[in-house]
Amino acid sequence: MTPPDQTATDSARDTSGAGARTATTPPALSPLGWARWAWRILTSMRTALILLFLLAVGAIPGSVLPQHSVSTEQVQNYYLENPDLAPWLDRFFLFDVYSSPWYAAIYLLLFISLTGCVLPRAAAHYRAMRAQPPRTPRNLGRLPYSATFRTGAAPETVLAEARTLLKGYRTDTADDSVAAERGYLRESGNVLFHLALLALLVSLGIGSFLGYRGNMLVVEGDGFANTLPSYDAFYPGTAVDASSLQPFSFTVNDFEASFIEEGSLSGQAAAFSADLSYRAAPDAAEERHTLEVNHPLSVDGVQVYLLGHGYAPEFQVTDAEGNVVFDQAVPFLTREEATFTSDGVVKVPDIAPEQLGFIGVFVPSAARTPDGALTSDFPAPRDPVVTLQAYRGDLGLDSGDPQSVYQLYTDQMTEIGASEEMRPGDSWELPDGAGTITFTGYRDYISMQVNSNPARLPALVSAAAAVLGLLCTLFVRPRRVWVRARPGEDGRTVVEIGGLAKTEGAGPAVEFHELSLRLRDKLRARPASDTGTEKE
Repeated sequence: MTPPDQTATDSARDTSGAGARTATTPPALSPLGWARWAWRILTSMRTALILLFLLAVGAIPGSVLPQHSVSTEQVQNYYLENPDLAPWLDRFFLFDVYSSPWYAAIYLLLFISLTGCVLPRAAAHYRAMRAQPPRTPRNLGRLPYSATFRTGAAPETVLAEARTLLKGYRTDTADDSVAAERGYLRESGNVLFHLALLALLVSLGIGSFLGYRGNMLVVEGDGFANTLPSYDAFYPGTAVDASSLQPFSFTVNDFEASFIEEGSLSGQAAAFSADLSYRAAPDAAEERHTLEVNHPLSVDGVQVYLLGHGYAPEFQVTDAEGNVVFDQAVPFLTREEATFTSDGVVKVPDIAPEQLGFIGVFVPSAARTPDGALTSDFPAPRDPVVTLQAYRGDLGLDSGDPQSVYQLYTDQMTEIGASEEMRPGDSWELPDGAGTITFTGYRDYISMQVNSNPARLPALVSAAAAVLGLLCTLFVRPRRVWVRARPGEDGRTVVEIGGLAKTEGAGPAVEFHELSLRLRDKLRARPASDTGTEKE
């Protein structure tokens, strides 16, 4: 049988233990509690800054790596130069950063975070602007700036003079003091900056929903009509379809490129320009425009930008009987930007008994490397040369599988030979009577981007407002001033001035000091004024 005193002791121990567990174990959060906690974390300024930093970091690959939305040709060149790395980068949407799911997730979270953070802050700032300045502290001597002097003027006169000097401040007179405050534009600028950032995000979202962009190559002398088949790559917004495209068209009449001829910058581009004839609609009058870098063609709310240029060698192919089966310019993609050495493919499907394909290399200014290989030593066409590698067989165009016009699929073809260096006018008679190909010359082509963004103007206004708000945040200095006047024991009025600045630096202290001196000097001119000591 357990002794009574032992039972009491065990009972007390159990009770105290249960009490300890109850006191140290927090209650479990309900689903609503977890939701509130997540909302507070998401809408904190720290989270918004982290998301903004992640958005900036996420944009780095879009600046370093070629993007499909800017130049599909550069992406294809990257695949050719980095066949092992490029597919892995593509899996993480690093060639389409700004339309990737992970970038959109950061964008959406940032928008929600800013909305939940800025709107309550804007409401609080609005209430603060309508409120009176803070009441005068009991002990002004404890403020960062304070001054005291005596005067023979009455307290009412001192306060009236103080209100006059504090012109431009929001003032409030209560009892024996004047409270003044200015610099609300600093917080207003802060709120404006974040609201403008929200508006900018909304504008970008509207632009991606209602806008579109596309890329294409147009050879000199050819035209372009704003229809889906005319694009090499097209990126429509969610609400865009074929009927949404503006019915404009243009023709590239002429293209000129100039390069620096001498010096350490030899070979670098000096200027690009294209002469365009365009119509805003099929029945509209024809107009002219000189297309240059950063000088786009604006037509019917759409901008057409010049991105780059290259060379399109012209070939004529005849069959064994002398019939012309191919005669056109073929754009070659630039392999080396410094020399414009270019690669291209010529496909000749309309020839019997077997189709022909050629893999070519075009150099605008032929030269030799130390080991004798053909290269180009200047981007301008000083001595254009092309070399070809010929294949015969089935091009695979009838299989129904999509093919790139810049690649030759040789699985069902047989290599039949390689040409010598060909200059304009040179011909190569193919082996086994397969026909003849002639390098007849070359033309320039230009790569362009069409960009339609109905939210461009709101985005511009939002960006300007954000800059304005940032300037206010950086240069406006909020400060508060209090002036107290009350009778002293000797019958004179004791004047106390206190100042508080919300920013660092010596500027506000100098302003407070000048304010106290001006008030003292104005009161000193009155009869029986007596200035005491001043303290800072």
